Amino acid sequence: MLALVTNDDGIASPGLGVLARCAQAAGLDVLVAAPHEESSGASAALHGAEEDGRLMVEDHRAPGVPDGVRSLAVAADPALIAFVSAYGAFGAVPDVLLSGVNRGPNVGNAVLHSGTVGAALSGATFGMRSLAVSLDAGDPQHWETAEWVAAHALDWLLTGPPSRRTLNVNVPDLPRAELRGLRQAPLATFGAVHARVAQHDDDAALVVRYEGTERSTEPESDAGLLAQGWATASLLLAPYSDESVRVPSLAGAAGD
Repeated sequence: MLALVTNDDGIASPGLGVLARCAQAAGLDVLVAAPHEESSGASAALHGAEEDGRLMVEDHRAPGVPDGVRSLAVAADPALIAFVSAYGAFGAVPDVLLSGVNRGPNVGNAVLHSGTVGAALSGATFGMRSLAVSLDAGDPQHWETAEWVAAHALDWLLTGPPSRRTLNVNVPDLPRAELRGLRQAPLATFGAVHARVAQHDDDAALVVRYEGTERSTEPESDAGLLAQGWATASLLLAPYSDESVRVPSLAGAAGD
């Protein structure tokens, strides 16, 4: 089985190495393909840069990636990387998509805007077993805790949860000894997400965090439990058509 490891923090993030090591330890073949620059807040956007009609891709070793693992920098948002991988853009089609480990949380309904989660959901629509992992700090100190939790989550993911689901995991930035455990959690009303915002004057960019108040007001949500020192897991369902509610037809139309 082949695992594609991607993210929205870009090819220079240590989180790629964390997930690549988890995948390799689980016995998977591993390919790393991540945006060449920060793509936070990209959601499931399909933006990319072309040269002569081809997506721009170059070999670039991400930090911490095991020896022998192919590692690519792609001029594209993470969901586009997932999308083209499903059509064999990088070789074999992945069976598993691992996104992260993200710097900062992706909790609540705000995950709709997350590039980390967007990539995982895109993979799920193509039948890939998909996992998104985030660490609750802008400058994380405890990557080893995220690796421990991610390895546990991946072991469960490989047993085959229902199709079209993405497992979204958030980990507090704490030493392993201080982690309270892992809880399945509902999404907070808003939650928290990072987004990349361009500054047009000098063509630089800021990464802005949008966050609700649910850490204190919704203590049993993913945002609230994360703040209390729990790693959280939420199963997200990729887009689907809900046929349980009947939409009224258009009276008087030719086909009615």
